[in-house]
Amino acid sequence: MAEPRTPAEVAARAGRATDLADLDGVVSDCFACARLVAWREQVARTRRAAFRDQEYWGRPVPGFGDPAARIAVLGLAPAAHGGNRTGRIFTGDRSGDVLFAALHRAGLANQPTSVAADDGLTLRDTRIFAAVRCAPPVNKPTPAERDTCAPWLHREVTLIRPTLRVVVALGAFAWAAWWPALNQVYSVRPPSPRPAFTHGAHWSATAAPELLGCYHVSQQNTFTGRLTPEMLDEVFARAKRLAGVK
Repeated sequence: MAEPRTPAEVAARAGRATDLADLDGVVSDCFACARLVAWREQVARTRRAAFRDQEYWGRPVPGFGDPAARIAVLGLAPAAHGGNRTGRIFTGDRSGDVLFAALHRAGLANQPTSVAADDGLTLRDTRIFAAVRCAPPVNKPTPAERDTCAPWLHREVTLIRPTLRVVVALGAFAWAAWWPALNQVYSVRPPSPRPAFTHGAHWSATAAPELLGCYHVSQQNTFTGRLTPEMLDEVFARAKRLAGVK
C-alpha cells in the first residue's frame, strides 16, 4: 500500500489499521510532512560523530511496549540522534536513560537501559508513544505537523483502549495533544478552559483514562534538577495506583 503523503491519507490509513503491528508498519512509512521528512533524512545522512559508523533509522518512530497496556506514556517527538537513529522511541538518548531507569525502578521495565531496538528491553503494563512521530528541527513541531500526525496517536489509543487506564503526559506539548485524542477516541468533550499543565497535575473523567502531568525527561529539566528521579518515581507510583498495577 502506498505511503501516506497527505493529511487525508494519514487519517484514512490510520483508521484502517487493524492492530498495533499494522499501525506501527504504516506509521514508519509516513511521508506526510515535508519539513520533517527532510530533517529526519538529513540527520540520518550526516549523523553525529559519535554514531558515524551506525546506520540511522531516519523514519517515523512507532510506539513501543505492552499491547495490553494499562499505562501510556505520551511524549513530544523522537530525538534526532535517539529514536531517529535507533528506530525505537526514547531509545539511545539521555532522555531515554532517565525515563527507562524510572520505569525499571517502578517495575514497569525489565531493565534500566534502552540503547538499541534489539537490546532485550520489554515493558510491563506500559506503552510509550509520541504526539509527533518524526524528529523535528530543534525539537519543535509546528501546529500543522502536530495535527497531521494526530490520527496515528488517536488510532494507537483506540487500539489499547480496552486496557488503558492512565496517561502520563511528558511536558506541555503532550498534555495539549491529549485533549483532541480524548474527544476523538472517547467522545468526551475536553474541559473548557483546559486544565493548565504542571508537574503532578491530575485530570479525570468518568469515561476516559486518568491524565497525569510530568515534566519532560529532557536534559534541560533533568540536568538542572527541575525534574529529579524522586519526582519521576512519585509520578509512576501514582500512575500504577490509579491503573491498578501491582
